[in-house]
Amino acid sequence: MSVPPWRATVLTLYPEMFPGPLGTSLAGRALQDGTWAIEARDIRASATSRHRNVDDTPAGGGPGMVMRADIVAAAIDAALTPDDTRPRLLMSPRGRPLQQSRVRALAEEQGVIVVCGRFEGVDERVIAGRGLEEVSIGDYVLSGGELGAMVLIDAVVRLLPGVMGASASGEEESFEGGLLEYPHYTRPREWEGQSIPEILLSGDHQAIARWRRAEAERITRERRPDLLAARR
Repeated sequence: MSVPPWRATVLTLYPEMFPGPLGTSLAGRALQDGTWAIEARDIRASATSRHRNVDDTPAGGGPGMVMRADIVAAAIDAALTPDDTRPRLLMSPRGRPLQQSRVRALAEEQGVIVVCGRFEGVDERVIAGRGLEEVSIGDYVLSGGELGAMVLIDAVVRLLPGVMGASASGEEESFEGGLLEYPHYTRPREWEGQSIPEILLSGDHQAIARWRRAEAERITRERRPDLLAARR
């Protein structure tokens, strides 16, 4: 029996943005091979007004517009199948920061449903009413959730079985084990007065492993001490 592909459904006002970069490189090859699938659905298709408006002015006043709960909910409902248990995500700058542990968990699911917000945001009632998990890719604001959705999907797809060439490729990367990745070197041995560290040319695999671990801890301590604090 063949394994069904990991399936991403993206709800967006700009479906033409997908697959975009997800159609190239590792993710693109896996998409062509049927390891995963993506469907971009236009939220406007669920609008009922003549002009297919999806937003309205914020209750209580203020700048901008807010995406309507009824229309976003209708778009989500239209994308669901009766037995759909995939996590429902909303890309949002106020969401929990996306971490590698969450990415790995999502790779174990059947896929994801991702809602891409626009304007000032999405009516709070649909977030609660449809059980949306808010996810952030960083402490900054983008024009919409589409680029964040691409980042999330790419991070997950590369962990799917068979997508990366070697399983060890994902086990020693940054954030695996709570550390940033150690430095990498390759030929030429000398470049602009800089040499590959001799330990990496020694053939002593235990010594190399100790050096890499020490370097990972040093870089993490210098650049992301919060990661080390979280390990304690």
